[in-house]
Amino acid sequence: MDKLSSSTYRRKVMDEWITAFYRVQGLDNSFNFHSHQEYEIYFFHSGDCKYLINNRIYELQPGDIILLDGMTLHKPNPGIGSTYTRSMLHFSPTWLRELLGTLGIPNLLDPFKKLNNCLLRTGYDESGQIVDGKIKEIAASLELIDVDLQRTGKKNELLEAEVKLELIQLLLRIYKMSQKELSQITSKKTDKEAHAESIASWINAHYIEKLSLERIAAELNLSKYYTSHVFKEVTGFTVMEYVMGCRLNQVKYLLEMEPNLTLTEVSQSAGFESVAHFSRYFKEKMGKTPSQYRKEKLK
Repeated sequence: MDKLSSSTYRRKVMDEWITAFYRVQGLDNSFNFHSHQEYEIYFFHSGDCKYLINNRIYELQPGDIILLDGMTLHKPNPGIGSTYTRSMLHFSPTWLRELLGTLGIPNLLDPFKKLNNCLLRTGYDESGQIVDGKIKEIAASLELIDVDLQRTGKKNELLEAEVKLELIQLLLRIYKMSQKELSQITSKKTDKEAHAESIASWINAHYIEKLSLERIAAELNLSKYYTSHVFKEVTGFTVMEYVMGCRLNQVKYLLEMEPNLTLTEVSQSAGFESVAHFSRYFKEKMGKTPSQYRKEKLK
């Protein structure tokens, strides 16, 4: 396993979070099936990696950019022994809302809201290189904010303004790129990739039901053995891990967005057979109880 080769900069700018990871190598927790509230710009630099977004699988090429709304389940599946290098930038849309209105560009976030987690294939052209450079600049600015805050104990408003301006410039470039046919890429898939996507798509539509590998295979007219092995080979995790990932994502959404639902109602709405199983699984994956998670999110 490679060691992370880049620092991670996370700084609370204004009232919301912005996080930059520039040219990171190696494994980390994002290799698990996950979601988050922030929008994400993901830039793939090199290596061998398939990327699963809900029920779609992308075979990544250097220079690929993925725009994520965050809440859709996603997971990279890098090849074994491959030096996997990527950059990521997470930001909260609420952090920019007032500024975008003032600048008269309220639609700047449309690529994240309307393009359904799209992939932009740049081939490291001029636009790809600009995006790469902007993420690097933002990561460096966040590092300066971190150093300055540790030195003075105060937020530097000028440095924070620079981060906002750099992010606006990056989003303007992304917005222009998204208007082109790059956002409509439909790469030819192998039979295995097509079957894995079909399996993921069916699960996404039925995960609240009682599921088994046998039922999923039968519904898709595939053998149990093939269903299990092709999904693991293409996505990097098992069919039932995907089922549980869908349920966990739904639980996180309900805990935060439906505060009046009881834990029993939340667990049933996400497909868990019992509250006890739901609570154990949630704590195992999230490191806290469902009640603790809801309390933190509702603050």
